[in-house]
Formats: sequence, structure tokens, C-alpha cells
Amino acid sequence: MASNSSGTGKRPDLPLSKYPGERLGLPEKGPQSVARVGRRFAAITVDWVISALVLILISGRSYFEISSSAIGQLQLLGVFVALQILGIWAIGGSIGHRLLRLYMVNVHGGRLDFWRPIVRSVLLALVIPALVWDSDQRGFHDKIAGTLLLRSS
Repeated sequence: MASNSSGTGKRPDLPLSKYPGERLGLPEKGPQSVARVGRRFAAITVDWVISALVLILISGRSYFEISSSAIGQLQLLGVFVALQILGIWAIGGSIGHRLLRLYMVNVHGGRLDFWRPIVRSVLLALVIPALVWDSDQRGFHDKIAGTLLLRSS
């Protein structure tokens, strides 16, 4: 483990960002800036509603029938994860992301490899990694998958 000049073994303090994405060289506002909480929450809500509608159409059950059983809840979560993976891989974001003018990128540059949406979506389904963020508003699910959610406009 690298140590700082004081010999304590702790990392030296990193300067605080003035805004999310500053340390990544991204603009504060507008296109290519880090997606903020409001748009993220709206996008995941849209995605959840779409997932519920897909499951209702596939199963022929009502939302209340689906949500009242553990199996139904797991099925809904499975549809949500599948739509997340397919959307991010195929169109650079989930349907909710794209409707709210957001898109996913590989933080290391290049294409989004197929494994990144899988890892990100499975961790998102676990909820906790998505609730722990850094100063760039990247949840652990994004950090582990090496992804970043940006505004397109």
C-alpha cells in the first residue's frame, strides 16, 4: 500500500470537486455533464413502470397480483434487470434513461462491453450499491462496472 509523506499509510486528501464530474473533466451543466439525482430517479421510475407493464402483458396478471407475492416481485425485478441490460447494451441506456435524455458510457473510453451492463444492472437490483455515491454522483454499481451516466442535452 502506498503511503503519503507523513508515513501514516493513509491516502492524502483529494481536493473536493466543485461539481459532479469535475475530476473526470466533464462540464458542470448541459450535454456530457453527469446526470443528476432528479433525472436518475425519474428514469428508474419510468423503467420500473415499463417493467411492470411488460410483466403484466406477459403474465396476464394485474400489478396487484404480481406485487402481492414474493415470486411476482422477483419476476418483476428480473424483467427490470433484463430491460436494463438490453437497453444499455443496445441503445446506450435504459428506456427511462433515453426518454430523459441520458446515456451510459464506459468511463475508461471505448464501447460499453456486454459485461458492463450486466454487472451494473445486477448491482442496481441489489439497491445498496446504487445508494452509495462518490463526489461525482457515481454509485458503486457504476464504479464497479466502470460506467458513467451522462446528460445528452
